[in-house]
Amino acid sequence: MVFRYSLEELKMKIEGTVYESPTMVGVRGCSIFQLPGSFDGDLGFMLKNCYLLAYILLARQNNNKVKDVGKGLLNKEMYIPSLDCIGLKKKKPMIRAWAGENHGGQASDDSFLPGLNDDTALDIFAWSSRSDYSKLACLNKKFKSLIGSGYLYKLRRRLGVIEHWVYLACILMPWEAFDPERQRWMRLPRMPCDECFTYADKESLAVGTELLVFGRELSGFAIWMYSLLTRDWSRCPLMNLPRCLFGSSSLGEIAIVAGGSDKNGHVLKSAELYNSELGTWQTLPDMNLPRKLCSGFFMDGKFYVIGGMSSHTDCLTCGEEYNIETRIWRRIENMYPGSNIGTQFPPAMRSPPLVAVVNNQLYSADQATNEVKKYDKSNNSWSVVKRLPVRADSSNGWGLAFKACGDSLLVIGGHRGPEGEVIVLHSWEPEDGNAGGPDWNVLSVRERAGAFVYNCAVMGC
Repeated sequence: MVFRYSLEELKMKIEGTVYESPTMVGVRGCSIFQLPGSFDGDLGFMLKNCYLLAYILLARQNNNKVKDVGKGLLNKEMYIPSLDCIGLKKKKPMIRAWAGENHGGQASDDSFLPGLNDDTALDIFAWSSRSDYSKLACLNKKFKSLIGSGYLYKLRRRLGVIEHWVYLACILMPWEAFDPERQRWMRLPRMPCDECFTYADKESLAVGTELLVFGRELSGFAIWMYSLLTRDWSRCPLMNLPRCLFGSSSLGEIAIVAGGSDKNGHVLKSAELYNSELGTWQTLPDMNLPRKLCSGFFMDGKFYVIGGMSSHTDCLTCGEEYNIETRIWRRIENMYPGSNIGTQFPPAMRSPPLVAVVNNQLYSADQATNEVKKYDKSNNSWSVVKRLPVRADSSNGWGLAFKACGDSLLVIGGHRGPEGEVIVLHSWEPEDGNAGGPDWNVLSVRERAGAFVYNCAVMGC
């Protein structure tokens, strides 16, 4: 949830608020509105917003209310996470030693934000949009070190601040990132892989602050990793048993991959856990059954695998649940009976199940009927809740992305029109699976991007 405030309106509203906190009034009695003259342009506007956000957060912590803010937009917009939805007053101040700070409520001359101690400044940066982090890193070496350390992302997790970005690869163009909140597209650097990896089938997974892309190079299986911290690609360590066509999903800083095929085409029942903070793979207990072309997801803190094939011809309708604490797999019969639908196509030609979890509720996009279905945990059954905004049956589910993005479902697919090929991002917030809810919203249209989504991942951090 996000409030959008203009700078001038916030200033008018807040300056009338009575507030005498010594931590809000800066060094030598400098008010937060007396900003350094060097803060100009877009970067200056962003830093001024940081001071206004500091005012709101500190006023909130001192049980003061800022009322009637944000009823109009005079200039640019400012993006601030909703304070009501995170219960800031319940949070305890977090002390983190950083160069240039003084924990006595004052700040040294080389503090991040003049007039604020660094503990407060770090909290402010954590609440700020991560779209601005690359600009902050260009200010000086101290900011560059802060952004590159990854500490702000750890702090965001502790504060419950999450922004979801969508990462897409269409045709053979470089990967692109889309920020839904600011409606902004960003092109990633070109991956320094060989031509075999470029043209071969790939799989992707976002975990922590990393985007992992799995594929094959001339030398064999390979994993390339894009890091938000370095904003560049590097090689990721291989799994203990490299594979393809696996099911996978992430939860915070960890991800699990299960099943798939090895380099010789053997269907696997093994699973591995990846820790993005350590950059290591850990072998997990085997599943009950081998499966490939399956899908994985986290729900209620447990990892699930559904669908897929146990051999080159046999489809699976059962699912499996992995409990991270007990390290035990549990088989769930008939968890995904949709595997038998659309048998006019050979099983190996159909895509893995298109599934997404929103607010711990599981949804699927049926490749044969073009319907969105919701899973009933208590009855182990599925019900139709909505029609898809695009056709999934035209390519057996391939070329279409069905993802969770915060509280919304995303359907991303290509469209061929008189003006060429475009990629369209549709979003919908499920209302308890109510089919009578709002229609699909067109979130963005990416022109000249082809009409086929090869890879897609949503990163929340």
